Amino acid sequence: MAKIGFIGVGNMGGPMAINLLNAGHSVKVFDLAADAVKACVEAGGEAASSATEAASGVGVVISMLPKGEHVRQVYLGESGIIAAAGEGTLFIDCSTIDVATAREVSQAATVAGKMMVDAPVSGGVGGAEAGTLTFMVGGPAGAFEAAKPLLEIMGKNIVHTGASGNGQAAKICNNMILGISMIAVSEAFVLGEKLGLDHQTLFDIASTASGQCWSLTSYCPVPGPVPTSPANNDYKPGFSAQNMLKDLNLSQEAADGFHASTALGHAAMDLYEKYVSGEGEAADFSGIINMIRKS
Repeated sequence: MAKIGFIGVGNMGGPMAINLLNAGHSVKVFDLAADAVKACVEAGGEAASSATEAASGVGVVISMLPKGEHVRQVYLGESGIIAAAGEGTLFIDCSTIDVATAREVSQAATVAGKMMVDAPVSGGVGGAEAGTLTFMVGGPAGAFEAAKPLLEIMGKNIVHTGASGNGQAAKICNNMILGISMIAVSEAFVLGEKLGLDHQTLFDIASTASGQCWSLTSYCPVPGPVPTSPANNDYKPGFSAQNMLKDLNLSQEAADGFHASTALGHAAMDLYEKYVSGEGEAADFSGIINMIRKS
């Protein structure tokens, strides 16, 4: 069994760490939120007093952090975990961050004689709890193969996307599709309401016709057709609008940096920015239908 340090055990990282514990691995956890650490300790984990302590004396370090700036702060420099970890340590960063930061940190790990993959996830809190996440993994083939057995405990779809940073590239492209498609599905249901179409009727048709997509069939933004969607739970976040806005911002930063035309991605970012600055601050991203309905 592996000795693992896990940095960032909040809504996503906590269930991931607990799945590793349930599989018999030794997990030392650190988070700025004491309650998050407590939940992992109660599941059998060990508390670390700092990120560097979590990275010391282990063979693998997994991180789930909010932004690229946090990844840089935790990993780089004389007090960072790359310096603190032992030779040959494998780093698995599951944060969703910008591609440039992912590649810079991975390069620093390589120079230090350590392995690293960027492995952002899709599947939300439910997927983290169930161990059914999708991991989009960027990095050298050897590091991917070393990380895969642990990723398979936390997820069911493990995809090697290529070189370092490509996991982040795949994640932001995927979530740009998701953000655009949720807006399209929401607009269609609002139009259907105005035209006198019943929600279930439109769902039954579109879900088996050319309008079919994940935002419709798995995460329908109106109550009723998909009982497990947040629309049936007052739009409490499974994947928050704030996180969607973060990912859309990352997609547009990448589009600007690499001169890609993403007009719909930019429009989706603008709409989610408006939603998050208003009623959507604490809501699921599918709740944008409520803003569209009022427009």
